[in-house]
Amino acid sequence: MMATSLQGFLLGLAMIIPIGAQNAFVLSRGIHRNHHLLTATLCCFCDLILIGIGVFGGASLLAASPLGLALLTWGGVLFLGWFGARSLGSAWRGQGAALADSPQRMGVKSVLAMTLGVTLLNPHVYLDTLMLLGSLGSQFAEPLRPAFAAGAMLASLVWFYGLALGAAALSPWLARGRVQRVIDALVGLIMLGLALQLARGALGA
Repeated sequence: MMATSLQGFLLGLAMIIPIGAQNAFVLSRGIHRNHHLLTATLCCFCDLILIGIGVFGGASLLAASPLGLALLTWGGVLFLGWFGARSLGSAWRGQGAALADSPQRMGVKSVLAMTLGVTLLNPHVYLDTLMLLGSLGSQFAEPLRPAFAAGAMLASLVWFYGLALGAAALSPWLARGRVQRVIDALVGLIMLGLALQLARGALGA
């Protein structure tokens, strides 16, 4: 049980570390110290639900629908490609768009709406939680799946709260224009790399 939980934690952490739209928004709220804990909490809540659905049968249902899987995959390619290009353009212009386009101070309703948008309208989130973690978790015997899911969920909690609190603590440094340009460039390269990887996998299948 302990090994399964640890494996779920490490795999879960590996799935969510790449900075995408969701993580970039958590980072931006932390940099601006604006409802960053609320943002992290909502991201964690959505992740917990999606991981649970994926590990306990959702991944198998999705895998059984070639059309649904294809739509999700190519939706992820388009979303990641758009976000990656946007981030690289921001780094080139030096405007920090990927992290600082949103107002420095946002109300609770705006933060909730934006967080749900970059989470639930982001195909990459479903590919990570429902498909990748779900498929891996479904390979374990049923008595071990709760431990795997718990490890992956714990990884989500550690990551999002760590990202929000870390960004808030380092906000005087992270808010500098040059630093944001570097972050934007890294985000763009990661997103385009993920989009290319998804596209190659879909074409190969």
